[in-house]
Amino acid sequence: MPPLSLLVFDWDGTLMDSTGTIAHAIQRAFDDVGLPVPSERDARFVIGYGLAEAMAYLAPGADAAMIARIVDAYRTHYLAQDEALVLFEGVRDYLPRLRDAGYTLAVATGKSRVGLDRALTTTGLGAQFLVTRTADEAFSKPHPAMLEYIVDFADVAPAATLMIGDTTHDLQMAINAGTHSAAMSYGAHPIDDLLPLSPLAHFDRFPDLAEWLLAARA
Repeated sequence: MPPLSLLVFDWDGTLMDSTGTIAHAIQRAFDDVGLPVPSERDARFVIGYGLAEAMAYLAPGADAAMIARIVDAYRTHYLAQDEALVLFEGVRDYLPRLRDAGYTLAVATGKSRVGLDRALTTTGLGAQFLVTRTADEAFSKPHPAMLEYIVDFADVAPAATLMIGDTTHDLQMAINAGTHSAAMSYGAHPIDDLLPLSPLAHFDRFPDLAEWLLAARA
């Protein structure tokens, strides 16, 4: 394991158990606007993209006005449920321990700034992170801009940075930015799709990731 100092977490499907809610909100949004409803697999695939990019991927050929309608419908369905979403087991307990061990923590997410700030406030986790970056502040994953900004802000080398996520978009962004990655198997994309992107390690539970990182600092 290389020396690591900066841990960059995806949010949905990595820290928060929200992938099913997101996928179902996407499906209901397409139904609302009268377009063919994407499969759950396809809806899960676009998690991590910015909202407009996600809907455009699922509705090729739709014009900007239709994409805006889908996004608005999605937000209505998602916001009706997001207060009930919970963090994955171990997230709340282990993030402070990782900080105390000397890691710098950050978030790179496909959520909007408004959506992420609401989630950080609701969960009380905002103070754990040095910097956060969202899809409306940079190019959507897997473009490296979001991650490159965080690396520069933290003044840490890419080689000392670990991108932690549950989608191929997260892992490909790490490759594009020249950082390492770790794959979480419990989120939006199946582990068989993640492993070909050569993560340093993969985990079925957040506590397993955290203990692996803590052991490296012991």
